[in-house]
Amino acid sequence: MTKTRRNRWAAGLAALAFTVAGCSGGGGVSPSQVDPEGKVEPREISWLLSRPADGAVIRTMTRIADEYARTHPGFRLKLITTPDRPSYIQKYETLAAANKLPELFDTDATPFARKLAGQGRMMDVTKLLQSLGLYGTYRKAALDYQRFDDGSLYMIPFEYQLEFFWYNKALFKKAGIDVPASLDDFPAMCTALRKAGVTPIALDGQDLWPLERYAAYQPFRAVGQSYVRDLKRNKAKFSDPAGQKAANWLSALGKAGCFARGFSSVGYADAQNQFTSGKAAVYNIGTWELGSLATTKLNAAVREDIDFFTLPTTRGSVTAANEFVSPSGIGMAVNARTYDPLVRDFLKFALTTYPAAYAATGELSPTTNARTAVPANATPLYARAVQAADDMGSRSAMPWDTQLDPTTNTRLQRELVLLVQGDVSPVEFTSTLDATLAENAPKYTK
Repeated sequence: MTKTRRNRWAAGLAALAFTVAGCSGGGGVSPSQVDPEGKVEPREISWLLSRPADGAVIRTMTRIADEYARTHPGFRLKLITTPDRPSYIQKYETLAAANKLPELFDTDATPFARKLAGQGRMMDVTKLLQSLGLYGTYRKAALDYQRFDDGSLYMIPFEYQLEFFWYNKALFKKAGIDVPASLDDFPAMCTALRKAGVTPIALDGQDLWPLERYAAYQPFRAVGQSYVRDLKRNKAKFSDPAGQKAANWLSALGKAGCFARGFSSVGYADAQNQFTSGKAAVYNIGTWELGSLATTKLNAAVREDIDFFTLPTTRGSVTAANEFVSPSGIGMAVNARTYDPLVRDFLKFALTTYPAAYAATGELSPTTNARTAVPANATPLYARAVQAADDMGSRSAMPWDTQLDPTTNTRLQRELVLLVQGDVSPVEFTSTLDATLAENAPKYTK
């Protein structure tokens, strides 16, 4: 996730409804029965979700649902929300176990979601989008992000993001350095910036997932997407060459002082402020922050100095320079048990209307048929970022927090902080994680 902005979720989602309606509709259909017979009979349908309440997805879908309701009296889209992602996952899995999931519900392509799909409880999204005449309009990367490892698709994307390394050109010049040509150049970059009296990289350490992004970079360049797919099934180890390379690199980043001192206690807003105030030279974040980093909202003192570069490659990299992290956020699944002509009809209206309405807010659409509206107060970086979406390659680095079993992921996030702080060695790090993975991955994926 995504998504992948948890602090903002906690503040915004609490404002929406937090009650669960009982499932309505008939006895359900086969996941491939995407065009059920019968009359469209308006009623309330529900969407169990975990998204920023003030975000463009919710605002856009709310307007679309209101528009649909005007021509379908009695229809209402009820938003069932929860204040934070861990609580959401617990609620989602509890409702699934009780067979009480609503018509629509958010989920990543996790082993748990794969089990639901295998039980015939989620509609086949490939067939659904094809039947609606919309499949070909979606970006390949946006759909691929939602797929299970076998290529099947059961989630609909509502976002498309690119993650960049934003940097301050003036601070780089002060340190006498250029943009790193390779990931392996990061320690030297950080050393030079430290010597120039500059904090090299701003990092939201409180939320843990930003540091976990760094853990994924070396393996993605070394062997591609296969490593984390094998890792989560316990068919690969953290101590394998790709994982050990990541551990050694992260340890080197820590020794070079890459992250702000006390980074583990720095929150999302504080990390961004370190960068936008000119105190830190680099900030790794996605296009969901274009409004803050590529418009006149950005601090005028640094505005002309800000630029971005994409994930550098490495020697022998199997992935290309235009392949990096490009998530389409948490997906929306469609409950096969409650799928009926109304749900199909609403989805047809919503998914046909959504891309243009969403792109009009300045966001990147998950489809190719909607042009992002660059705001009037945008800097040239905004249009460049939008253009980068059209130049993306075919592979994307998957965020590990959407792939690994929850126990291993939690331990990984804790151990990453210790590794970067120098409290554990790379060998100790991989040994601990291999033991955790071996114990927990089989239970989660079987």
